[in-house]
Amino acid sequence: MRILHTSDWHLGQTLHGQDRDFEHACFLDWLLAQLKARRPDALLIAGDVFDTINPPIKAQERLYDFIVQAHLALPTLTVVMIAGNHDSGARIELPAPLMRSLRTHALGRVLWLDDGSLDARRLMVPLTDANGAIRAWCLALPFLRPAEVTGGSDGTYMEGIAKVHAELIAHAETRRTLGQALIAMSHAHLAGGQVSEDSERNIIVGNAEAQPASLFPPSIAYVALGHLHKPQKVAKQERIRYSGSPLPLSFAEVDYPHQILDVQFEGEALKTVESIRIPRAVDMVRLGPAPLADILEHLKSQSEIDLFNTPESHLAPWLEVRVILDAPQPDLRQRLESALERKSLRLVRISVQYAGAVSTSSESPELVALEQLTPQELFSRAWQDTYGQMPESSTLDDFAQLLEDIALGEQA
Repeated sequence: MRILHTSDWHLGQTLHGQDRDFEHACFLDWLLAQLKARRPDALLIAGDVFDTINPPIKAQERLYDFIVQAHLALPTLTVVMIAGNHDSGARIELPAPLMRSLRTHALGRVLWLDDGSLDARRLMVPLTDANGAIRAWCLALPFLRPAEVTGGSDGTYMEGIAKVHAELIAHAETRRTLGQALIAMSHAHLAGGQVSEDSERNIIVGNAEAQPASLFPPSIAYVALGHLHKPQKVAKQERIRYSGSPLPLSFAEVDYPHQILDVQFEGEALKTVESIRIPRAVDMVRLGPAPLADILEHLKSQSEIDLFNTPESHLAPWLEVRVILDAPQPDLRQRLESALERKSLRLVRISVQYAGAVSTSSESPELVALEQLTPQELFSRAWQDTYGQMPESSTLDDFAQLLEDIALGEQA
């Protein structure tokens, strides 16, 4: 049994207002080629398929066209995808009846039966080989929203999370037969996972977001995770992995080794995990932080475009400039753009630090752009500025609930 594990496509994402459809199209073309070459039995997409709960039409077309092309190329391929925290669970599931004819399963929500138990059967997807024999079961766990796991009980969110995992795994143990592997897929932040600087939105607002790896006992041969954009193992376990995003979703991620994972099983045991690096269709360049004079000198030293052999504009690298200034410069953008004339770079972000605020001490915070702060961080900073101390945990929990109510209202 062979599967390919990927996640966090974020179709429809823009980079500081710039469309990235070309990059996503290149990734999907590359992934389709990998499917044809490696001929896996299943493709697992671990959430955040789209960047927003209301993705643009072009992003939806990209997804469904890819699924059709994958099915035409490999008619026996099973595709399983789950909703992430950026996705709308209802939207992911909406075309499910049509996609089943393409051997694609879309899970966006968990449901509960009348007796209060988890509807585990709908989250279990059989993974078959080319001959149609069931070789493994995918336990497909979409992003678990608090209302879905605590709505029918008085328990906490983490208690609800534990209940969902325990009931699903117990059901899987009774359903599988000898030699069939159990493969869990989840969109979650597991404790110990390394979060990127400014891309990943907190999954659950509040103080206890990270979930323990112990939710997945040794009987689970492999855990295909989504949410964290940096590829990594969890708790030093080969079997618990984040595949990471296929392209950098912010300049903080330019050095990530973006990849998909080729995972093979022998019977019910994990055999090998191979990383397959994803080529980058459009490069991302991050300059600084440095004084303006140094930045301008560096930009002017770049090779100029050959007017008789001009590269296509959509291939030009994205550029972030981080400038250290002594005082505000009203003409900063104009000076940077002037230095970029006839250069094959697209300036999409300027980050400014002031010399008086820069310190070599790690305890001195760097000036942070507003869009880099989460709502919780912004709330905590405002509270500290007003009252001279950080808010208590109960206050943060109340704020977390308010944000959750707003998020659920937007999806209704």
